[in-house]
Amino acid sequence: MAKKDRPDVTETAIGLRDVGMTGRIHNGALLALAEEALSRFWQARPVEENEPEFRATKFEARLYEALEAGEKLRFTVTVDKIGVKSVGFAIAVDCGNRRAADLEIVWTAVEPQNSEAVALPEDLRDWLYQWLP
Repeated sequence: MAKKDRPDVTETAIGLRDVGMTGRIHNGALLALAEEALSRFWQARPVEENEPEFRATKFEARLYEALEAGEKLRFTVTVDKIGVKSVGFAIAVDCGNRRAADLEIVWTAVEPQNSEAVALPEDLRDWLYQWLP
């Protein structure tokens, strides 16, 4: 992934390793690229000293276009919903000027020692609100 001017936007091209015998992108590869875009977005957050861990608890994808090797993709991350213990991200995948897919990924905050779900830190919640549409 190349572009990092805005933390919410990541651009990349589909690599040959990400396509199957039909020449179309593997679903798992699309999810991995979306997770990478989300990870880059997450790096822009304010880091807290005793921050909880975050675990993916939901993945959902709507695929609109068949994507092939070499096509350029643009991933745009927004915060879809902020719960007490979780945050939902909407990731739009565009190819040129057409929507190729929409993904939803939900992360839940957990205590590192026992994996119990915990409340989102207030500073993080405040930061997340700016990314709501």
